[in-house]
Amino acid sequence: MSLTNIIRPIFSHRLCKLDLYKTEAEALQRGVLKRLLGKAADTEWGKAHGFDKNLSYDDFALQTPLNTYEELKGYIDRMRHGEKDVLWPGRVRWYAKSSGTTNDKSKFIPVSNDGLHDTHYAGGTDAVVWYLRNNPKSRIFDGKALILGGSHAPNYNLQGSLVGDLSAILIENINPLVNLVRVPKKATALLSDFEVKRDRIAQEAMKQNVTNLSGVPSWMLSVLNRVMELSGKQYLNEVWPNLEVFFHGGVAFSPYRGQYERLITSPGMHYMESYNASEGFFGLQDDPTDVAMSLMIDYGVFYEFIPMDEFDKKEPTVVPLWGVETGCNYAMVISTSSGLWRYIIGDMICFTSRDPYKFIITGRTKSFINAFGEELIVDNAEKGLAEACRRTGAEVLEYTAAPVFMDADGKCRHQWVVEFSREPDNIEDFVRILDESLQQINSDYEAKRYKDITLQRLELIKGRPGLFNDWLKQKDKLGGQHKVPRLCNNRDIIEQVLSLNE
Repeated sequence: MSLTNIIRPIFSHRLCKLDLYKTEAEALQRGVLKRLLGKAADTEWGKAHGFDKNLSYDDFALQTPLNTYEELKGYIDRMRHGEKDVLWPGRVRWYAKSSGTTNDKSKFIPVSNDGLHDTHYAGGTDAVVWYLRNNPKSRIFDGKALILGGSHAPNYNLQGSLVGDLSAILIENINPLVNLVRVPKKATALLSDFEVKRDRIAQEAMKQNVTNLSGVPSWMLSVLNRVMELSGKQYLNEVWPNLEVFFHGGVAFSPYRGQYERLITSPGMHYMESYNASEGFFGLQDDPTDVAMSLMIDYGVFYEFIPMDEFDKKEPTVVPLWGVETGCNYAMVISTSSGLWRYIIGDMICFTSRDPYKFIITGRTKSFINAFGEELIVDNAEKGLAEACRRTGAEVLEYTAAPVFMDADGKCRHQWVVEFSREPDNIEDFVRILDESLQQINSDYEAKRYKDITLQRLELIKGRPGLFNDWLKQKDKLGGQHKVPRLCNNRDIIEQVLSLNE
């Protein structure tokens, strides 16, 4: 009997609770809010905002302001210096280092012990629960998991307190039993130099019976390519014949899917997307035939949503989960068991279903181009690129785009820098198809492109091999969970990238 079949019942019992997502979503979310408010009632924040486990949602929303990182930064910094009972009970020792804000290079997101277990690890567990349900013949536990992680460092030199990539925090605190079924070894996984780490991971992992992968698609691909170089094999399934699933998240998978399918040719390979961030674990793709993910509604996260057409208002409408509609773009607001209260995370989603609540990520609230009223979002860009790749045989590794407000000829356009892993036979065809696809997807973009009056056809600049890795390295963001900003409404990022493309 395989080890997977022995372990499977441990995960199967959770399916009954996940089935409640279809019928008890509002009750589950109200229960989460009650637990959060009750536990935080005696914190400094809780006392200041009248928290009580019996506080209604309406009163919670009335008494607690919406917050960005800037509003909570002072509280978080005090927590990092060792103060307890500030935003969450007790002393929070872990801080996930995330991409910065306008004013700071980095954000430091508190990760409490509660948040680790009732949110982050819960998400990893449920990924396995749904995967085993969908794949009754799986032998995932009969081999090793290749799990990529970042690194961590001391936090203000306080004993036992660290800052780092969320993935490093998860590896540091993981149940010791999990280490028996994962590679690489902990010391390798937490190395800070990604290039050194990539080589060591490849050397350690290629000797193992790897059955599953977990990580960010871009960084995992870099490791897998190194495995191929060292092994001399043509396909990854020649190195790991029992490989069956890649649990991925962090960036959209569509630009990378072709590369993975070319690298892994076994028909039994599966891919499962997750929506996990420094702030929490929010979604899982429970149905392999549906790109939408299920919102995880019984973790330590209470959700609210701001319609994007009101996002810039001083007092926007905010609705709880049971108040959302399908087909609308929302900015997500979270309250968590790590002390983030009505926190605007910066992600934008669109619900495809309310029974159960399923959604797709459509972009970032600050990752868009709207220089000329075109309202281009990341979801549009990903779909346009996918169509251009499909019709030209190209594969995109990385990209970023920004507006050109007016050149010497008085022309306005979008400028894209694209690094291909497989170039199209004809760049001009790729540009034309991408531009036409964006017009079909986005009516505002189409209107602005009408007869080239407001907006001319996009310009594509081919990035040299390794361009975006070099940009990340220059920013000290190579490896971990860092990713390239896709769309920017100003030219700051694209000018930095272009300066390296020489």
